[in-house]
Amino acid sequence: MLVTNPICGADNGMLRSLLYNRSVVTKPELETRLHDAIRAGDELAKRTLRMVLAAWKLAEVDRGGPLDEGGALSLLQKEAKGRRETIADAERAGRQDLIQAAQAELAFLESFLPQPLTERELEDLVLQAIREVGASSPDQMGLVMKALIPTVQGRADGKALSQAVRNLLKAS
Repeated sequence: MLVTNPICGADNGMLRSLLYNRSVVTKPELETRLHDAIRAGDELAKRTLRMVLAAWKLAEVDRGGPLDEGGALSLLQKEAKGRRETIADAERAGRQDLIQAAQAELAFLESFLPQPLTERELEDLVLQAIREVGASSPDQMGLVMKALIPTVQGRADGKALSQAVRNLLKAS
């Protein structure tokens, strides 16, 4: 489904390439990386890619078809979030071995994710959206968020985004 973004007029495919400077990784790419990791004897890559591909297959079965870019991005973010939770749990349990393994897997997974927006980039996008939508009060926060979410998907935390929108609408 092609969606046009009201901020820049780009469709979602063009927008992703503008924001990420590369497309989201595909299942065949992950499978190729897995085969390369097996040949190279890279245990970390093998273990992590097998977990991601298993989750990918499960998501495809649940969905009843292949994942699109948004689904792939969500899956990778979910896997990274799982590793962050594992790190937090292992820290509470004092398990350094689990912490190190999960941190290594997280770093590997993050290589497939788009770079997060800096505070300045996020602020610039919020200001642009406020101008485009014509919002002037915090009551119009929903309009601004609706315009921004497709633009920052996967690159900014929802809490940080809503806080930035709220702060900038209060200031105007």
